[in-house]
Amino acid sequence: MLDKIQSPADLRQLDEQELPILCDEIRQFLLSSVSTGGGHFASNLGTVELTVALHYVFNTPQDRLVWDVGHQAYPHKILTGRRDEMHTIRQKDGLAGFPRRDESPYDTFGVGHSSTSISAALGMALAARYGKQDFQAIAVIGDGAMTAGMAYEALNHAGDMDADLLVVLNDNEMSISPNVGAMQKYLTRLLSGRMYSSMRESGKKVLSNSKSLSRLAKLTEEHMKGMVLPGTLFEEMGFKYYGPIDGHDVEEMVSVLQNLKQIQGPRLLHVITRKGKGYEPAEDDPCTYHGVSPFNLQTGLVSSKKKNAPVTYTQVFSQWLCDMAAQDERLMGITPAMREGSGMVKFSEQFPARYFDVGIAEQHALTLAAGMACEGLKPVVAIYSTFLQRAYDQLIHDIALQNLPVV
Repeated sequence: MLDKIQSPADLRQLDEQELPILCDEIRQFLLSSVSTGGGHFASNLGTVELTVALHYVFNTPQDRLVWDVGHQAYPHKILTGRRDEMHTIRQKDGLAGFPRRDESPYDTFGVGHSSTSISAALGMALAARYGKQDFQAIAVIGDGAMTAGMAYEALNHAGDMDADLLVVLNDNEMSISPNVGAMQKYLTRLLSGRMYSSMRESGKKVLSNSKSLSRLAKLTEEHMKGMVLPGTLFEEMGFKYYGPIDGHDVEEMVSVLQNLKQIQGPRLLHVITRKGKGYEPAEDDPCTYHGVSPFNLQTGLVSSKKKNAPVTYTQVFSQWLCDMAAQDERLMGITPAMREGSGMVKFSEQFPARYFDVGIAEQHALTLAAGMACEGLKPVVAIYSTFLQRAYDQLIHDIALQNLPVV
């Protein structure tokens, strides 16, 4: 079936009942393609059904579909005419690892860094309003990216503008490292959300024949929503909240998205997915299988560490940090959601009270360190250079101009 899909227009010719079969074929294609050529793995296995449902319901590329970060967009590339080139991904003259506007008209926004999708999709929605154009704007953002302040700046503005915008929250309880913070805990109150949905539907059936009881139930429902529904925050920001729903039930998602397509204004659909879906080793260890080199599907990833392999810079930093922390109890370690890649795992295990993972919040990480330094602590911020760009103002204004001892 996948061989016949050259574009989303072909996808829309299928019956809904055929979509689960197509999803299985896409997942098998991903398993073969990424295990052979490497690339982002676990995140893409988790977004197969969501991607199929979005392209099935919306008229892409006329409708603007914006992927946050973009490492989960391999199924999107497969469905938009690039299936036969997937073996070239992230190689010279091959496909980009992320959506790029110059690669395909279906890639509406170039991405790579986190938490930009809602702002970009909002800009497109407002442009459509201004130009009296008829298209939908959809942002797909993960729960990890929702730890960044920029996402809430965009949500706040979208609600204020009453924009015709759909935000799909892909909640797999992970970005690259496990998520942290109050927002992550808030988004994982899923049992309460399901309990609420069940209570609501059961109550409707019981009370449907009594107007007075129905009015009482409506008041009770509003009170209950404030207590147990995960969407309360989003509704307070002006969004209509829907979900959570099963992100691996493609037919259910198609049904919900078709309904949401008819509703105007800011909408947020909360979708629950499993990172690494369909490949047990990746489901069990999504961090390790986030990005992979070529590997054997039968045996899984095998450690390539050799007994006499040279020590990496990251390993040197990790050991230095632990050695210094043992000598000076004022040393603190800070990372913005990149514990593994930044060499902070060992430190976090040996000195948990002095380790701070702030989530995808680079600006906050640096000014947090500045505040610590003001009080005599010795903060070390481990951050990728590409993400430090996001905190350049804090680096100059909050640390350098005050000559604060931050590493």
